[in-house]
Amino acid sequence: MKIYTFLFLLALTAMSCSESFLDVAPKDALSPSTFWKTEQDVQLALTGCYNGFESGSGLMYRECGSDNGYNNFPWEGWTNIGNGSVTAANPGSNYFGYSTIYRCNEFLTSLGEADIPGIDLTVYEAQARFIRAYKYYQMVVNHGDVPLITVNFDHPDEAKIPRDPKETVIKFIEDELTTIIDILPESYPQEDFGKATKGAAQALLMRMKLYYGKYQEALTVAKSIEGYELHPDYITLFNPDNEQNKEVIMSVQYTPDLYSLNYTPFLPNGSGGWSSVVPTQQLVDSYEMANGLTIDEALVTGDYDPQNPYKDRDPRLRATIIYPGQMWQGEPYRSVEKDDVNHYQKANNSSKTGYNFRKYLNYLNDAPDAQYWNSGADIFIFRYAEVLLTIAEAKIELGQIDDELYKALDDVRTRAGMPAVDRVKYNTADQLRMLLQNERRVEFAMEGLRRDDIIRWEIAPQVMSGIHKGVKEGVVLESQMVNGDHNVLLDQPQITVETRTFEAPKNYLLPIPQSAIDKNPNLLPNNTGF
Repeated sequence: MKIYTFLFLLALTAMSCSESFLDVAPKDALSPSTFWKTEQDVQLALTGCYNGFESGSGLMYRECGSDNGYNNFPWEGWTNIGNGSVTAANPGSNYFGYSTIYRCNEFLTSLGEADIPGIDLTVYEAQARFIRAYKYYQMVVNHGDVPLITVNFDHPDEAKIPRDPKETVIKFIEDELTTIIDILPESYPQEDFGKATKGAAQALLMRMKLYYGKYQEALTVAKSIEGYELHPDYITLFNPDNEQNKEVIMSVQYTPDLYSLNYTPFLPNGSGGWSSVVPTQQLVDSYEMANGLTIDEALVTGDYDPQNPYKDRDPRLRATIIYPGQMWQGEPYRSVEKDDVNHYQKANNSSKTGYNFRKYLNYLNDAPDAQYWNSGADIFIFRYAEVLLTIAEAKIELGQIDDELYKALDDVRTRAGMPAVDRVKYNTADQLRMLLQNERRVEFAMEGLRRDDIIRWEIAPQVMSGIHKGVKEGVVLESQMVNGDHNVLLDQPQITVETRTFEAPKNYLLPIPQSAIDKNPNLLPNNTGF
C-alpha cells in the first residue's frame, strides 16, 4: 500500500498547483469526469481515505490521557486531558474531526458513479466504509453524541446540524462492520499489507462490543477471528523486522523519507529525544514479579526490594520501559542521578518521571545511529493478543469461568515469559477481573488502549486522581543482574510529577471543541460539565 501514498501525494500536489480546478478540472485533478476511469484511479483515491486515518504517534500520546503516561509539554495536547483541566476552549487533542470521513463519503459517492468495466469495486467500497466506521468509533467513544454524516453536503450551511444520539452512531458502526466483514478479504499481497481486512473489521466490532459492555456479542465476534496467532517473543514483536508477523491484524503503515514516523518525542534526552510521552510510576508498579506475585505480595515474601525494584520482574517491563540501571545504547540509564543528562531537573527534554518508553524503540538500542526521526516502523492498531484477552474478559463478565478463559490468559502470559495463571489463587470472577485488568494494562502499554479501559471499567476517578509521583532518586550500582542491567539503590524521596483530577461523569467524555461550536451552534449543549 505504501507506493500509493506516494502517488496520492503527487496527485494532491498537482491539484494544489491549479488556481481554477474548481471551475474547470485540470488534467491531473481528481475530478469524477476525468479521474474515475481505471482501477489505479480507484486505488489512488482510496489511499486518500487511508492517509492519516490513524496516527501511530497518536496512539502513543493517548497513553497520557490515562494513568500509564505523562505528557510533559502542554502544547502537544495531552497534558490537560491527563490532569483533568481540559475545557471546550482548550480541548487539547480531540477526535472531533470530519476530514477523513469527508474523504470516505466523497470516495463512496464517486465510486457509485464510476464506470470501470470488468472491475469489481465492492472490496474498495468496503475498505472506505471500514475507515469511516473506525473514525466514527473514535468520535463516539471520546465525544458521545456526534453528527452522523454519510453523504457530504453541497453547501456549508447544510452542515450546521445537531448531534445524533450516540446509540444511533453505534448502531451505524455495527451495521457497517457487520455488512463488510464478509466482503473484505482475509489478506492481501505483501505490498498491500495494512489495508482493511475481514480480521480488522471483526477486531473493531469486537472492541466496540466490549467497550459498551455487550459481552456475549464481543465473545462471539472474538471467537470468530481466525488466521492469526501470537508472535513467539514479546520483546521482538515490536521490532521493524517483525512488523508483518502473524499476530498483527492491522497496523499504521510508515515508510522512510515518504510517510515516516518521528520517534524524537519518545526517546530520552541523552538519545536526542524530548521525553514528551513517558511512563508513570503507577505503570511500572503494575508489572508483577517474574514468579507471578504482585509487588505488594512480594514485599511480604521478601521477593521485592523497593530500593532495587526492577530485579526479577515481568519481562514485559524491560521490553516496554527504560528504567534506571537498564542498559540502553551501551550505557546504563541513570535518570536517578542528579548529574546525569537524563535526570528530570537536568533539561526540559528529560523525563519528569524518571522513565522513558522502550516499546517500538528497542531496535534503536541496537542501532543508536539509526534515523529515529525518519522511521518506517509500523505501529499496531489491532493484534491477536487483544482477541485472547477479550475472550477472557467477556467470559469473566458472563460468569463462564472455565478452561477456555484460563487458556486465553495463559497464552498471553506464557508468551511473555510469565507463569500461567494460578487456578487456586484466581478462582472467582472478582479475582480474575482484577488479574485481567492488570494483564491488559501491561500487555498493551503504549498502544493507546488504557484510557478507554479505565473509563469503561469506571475506575478512572480512583486511578487518575491525586498526586502522581515518579521514580525514587538514588544511584546506579556497578553490579549487574542476570539480564545485564545494573542494580540500583533508590533510597531518596520520589519525584513529584503533578496533581491530577478526574471528575465523573464529566471526564468520561472529551468536550466538543469551542472552535467547532462557533462554526455550528447546533452542536450545543456540550457534554456534561463543559
